Amino acid sequence: MNLLASETVRHPRLLSLDAFRGLTIGGMILVNNPGNWAHVYPPLLHAEWHGWTPTDLIFPFFLFIVGVAMAFSFAGRLERGHSRKRLALHVTVRSAALFALGMVLSGIPDYDFSHRLILDVLQRIGVVYLVSALIVLYASHRIERWLAGIFLVVYWILMVVIPVPGYGRGILAPEGNVWSYVDTILLQGWHSHAEGILSLIPSFSTVLLGHLTGEWLRSDKSDQEKVNLLFVLGNVALAGGLVLDVWFPINKLLWSSSYVIFTAGFALNVLGVLYWIIEIRGYKRWSLPLVSLGMNAIAAFFLSSLVARLLGLLTIPTMAPDGTTVLVSLKGFLFQTLFAGWLSDASASLAYALSYTVLWMGVMWMFYKKKLFLKL
Repeated sequence: MNLLASETVRHPRLLSLDAFRGLTIGGMILVNNPGNWAHVYPPLLHAEWHGWTPTDLIFPFFLFIVGVAMAFSFAGRLERGHSRKRLALHVTVRSAALFALGMVLSGIPDYDFSHRLILDVLQRIGVVYLVSALIVLYASHRIERWLAGIFLVVYWILMVVIPVPGYGRGILAPEGNVWSYVDTILLQGWHSHAEGILSLIPSFSTVLLGHLTGEWLRSDKSDQEKVNLLFVLGNVALAGGLVLDVWFPINKLLWSSSYVIFTAGFALNVLGVLYWIIEIRGYKRWSLPLVSLGMNAIAAFFLSSLVARLLGLLTIPTMAPDGTTVLVSLKGFLFQTLFAGWLSDASASLAYALSYTVLWMGVMWMFYKKKLFLKL
């Protein structure tokens, strides 16, 4: 398996999907790399519990895009004569590779996983991708639609029916909820990603909804019909998520059923806008920086995360105000030298994040120009 290889794109791509993926990965890099975590504008932070911010849209957008992309990639492979068994093997290997890359990032610097996340972002993507892809490969679209709904209903029932010792049933507060209780039982002192183990169930629905969207975009309907339905269903889902919020609040950490529906609605609308601009109106040139980032999404996320962690670990000696020499992280040195001296605290933190994001957009643009794409 070549993790980084030269590849010629043989088939026309849905540029609006690549642009959407690039926009999402760019958002990930931006919100994950402020200059100073103590000074971040609120929209660039996750909601503390119930509710949402723009940052809370990023991860479900990515999983939704994974589903949309499945519709095109699986269909292409099947048309080239690949069997479903061969595709399932490819999915398994790819999921394992994503999990391994995630463990590389999570383990830095000492790989003591009793104090590290074992189900961080890439690991979680790998698990959700594996289960969802196998459903897509072996279930009909009708069953797939049913499963997308069943996962949301079952998760909701589990969250309100299972009693938590010392708290009771139906607790959706930060303490005493089933979501955290399951993590405590299953992980036994290990650490999961913020969303936990149980919320993997509704995450499958996010991917399946994306796949069903991709199948619609692959249909023989006109482009205008396709984009019209994206907007109609997108706004219905937005409204539905807000209605369900009354009973099962929109909550990223819980990955609540209302959150899945609401964020899928948002994703449908964003994809619809990009599809209309790029595919229907034909305005493509402006999107190429996003497309180049989107076509190397895993490379961009992995490499930007790796370099960010190294910048935080590497230290250099600097002169303190009292004349003594102290060690500061390379990131801290760059932040203080380039941004902190002439901007307000929050603006300096944002300027660092924007600069870091633009840097990786430039790197991925060079990859794109040389036709270098991450292959898993």
